[in-house]
Amino acid sequence: MEKDIEIEIRGPLCRGEFDKLVRFLGVRGEKTAEKERVLIDYSTFLEGGLRERKKDIRLRVTNGIPEIIVKIGRWGEGERRRELSVTAGRGEFDKLVEIFGALGFQKGILATRRSKVFEYRGIEFALVEVPNHSYYYEAEKMASKNEDADTITEEITGVCKELGLAIFSREQFFQYIDQLNREANEVFDYTKYTPGYFRNRFKL
Repeated sequence: MEKDIEIEIRGPLCRGEFDKLVRFLGVRGEKTAEKERVLIDYSTFLEGGLRERKKDIRLRVTNGIPEIIVKIGRWGEGERRRELSVTAGRGEFDKLVEIFGALGFQKGILATRRSKVFEYRGIEFALVEVPNHSYYYEAEKMASKNEDADTITEEITGVCKELGLAIFSREQFFQYIDQLNREANEVFDYTKYTPGYFRNRFKL
């Protein structure tokens, strides 16, 4: 059975907590990746906006690999969303942006992220740095539609609490995203796009 349901919990970290968790998971877990990511989140400007949207539509490039991501389901506390994705070739991120622009996706939130990813007790922990701003974590497991999402959510929550991690409530999460959009992210406007913009700016 395909595991395409993402069950995810997030919470805030200060710099000290981030560093401590990196050390702990480096010893007690298994480091699986370091990621440099640029993304455009178009969903904020679609029907439902930030809080009520049921589809998360993004373009992103991670360590040089472009990707189309669509997540279906409510965004916020204790997420359970179906994730669909397809990758493109290196150097094709600008082409994806132009394709999305031609399809009518004119505005999005542009963001950069750095993360260290670990596997710990069967859960993927991504420790995320918002450059020059703040830190947070994402704890997730992938499940099939036949698995009990409540049980998996309780499992992830329990491990996070054992680690002493705070967990965002739905409203706390949205307040944090609002803050990031004001202070760290940018609005991407396709009407002002010039060919090769992302290649030239981010060396993608």
